[in-house]
Amino acid sequence: MTDDRIRIAQKATWVGFAVNAILTLAKISAGILGKSSAMIADGVHSLSDFVTDVIVIFFIGISSKGKDDDHDYGHGKYETFATLIISAVLTLAGIGILYGGCAKVYNSIFTGEYIIKPTYLALIAALISIISKECLYRYTVRAGKKAKSDAVIANAWHHRSDAFSSIGTLLGITGAMFLGGNWRILDSIASIIVSVFIIITGIKLFLPSVKELLEASLPADIENSISEIIMDTEGVKGMHNLKTRKNGNYYIIDVHIKVNPDITVVEGHDISSEVEKHLRMVFGAGVQTSIHIEPFKG
Repeated sequence: MTDDRIRIAQKATWVGFAVNAILTLAKISAGILGKSSAMIADGVHSLSDFVTDVIVIFFIGISSKGKDDDHDYGHGKYETFATLIISAVLTLAGIGILYGGCAKVYNSIFTGEYIIKPTYLALIAALISIISKECLYRYTVRAGKKAKSDAVIANAWHHRSDAFSSIGTLLGITGAMFLGGNWRILDSIASIIVSVFIIITGIKLFLPSVKELLEASLPADIENSISEIIMDTEGVKGMHNLKTRKNGNYYIIDVHIKVNPDITVVEGHDISSEVEKHLRMVFGAGVQTSIHIEPFKG
């Protein structure tokens, strides 16, 4: 990751860090003082955002390092690992909110537990949370795309999941406040519904990270593009044994190319250099290639 990309990614994450710190304290306080279990759960979700900001800040610094004696391919996998941690925290936060909401609903229906009416303080906190988290999502996802950072983009979706959580909280609080005592259970039902979306988002972020850490090949359409670029390079007569994988935000490409057996070693080297140049023009300067040259036998 270049210095500019690191700066963009870290700035976006520090902004999120500050916003989440304020929201966590504000929402948990508003939930306690405003008598809303949904708002307290929402505050816990913001706390998970706060924790993932710390994770991203830490791992982006590591992933930006180049190769060294212990990491011949650089440190890109650290960012993938950060995304994996974010997805796990997000999923666990969703499960925690789901459990808390289900417990409230069960106790209300089967044990007659009294649900206290939320106050306007919780309602206002939910509105502020929705607006601030959606703005933070839009800012962070733009920064993540500009920096080409999967971890920052994953963190942006964590922000949006918190906005979704606050929407559900707002609906639940509104219903509990204005529809009468029998409808106060909506405060807990809303947290259950939102928790499902949070869990789904976490899983969607989790699966690609696992695939990358397990050295899965690049998608078929990307491999097809790689093959086309190689075969369109002047001097390449054929290719086989294409192997691909992802290292953070960069591709690693291993391939055997076939060239005219009568050319010199220098000419063969020049052809492989052209292949590397064309691949980097399309997939970025960070692409790592290993090209084996073989004689073409017709």
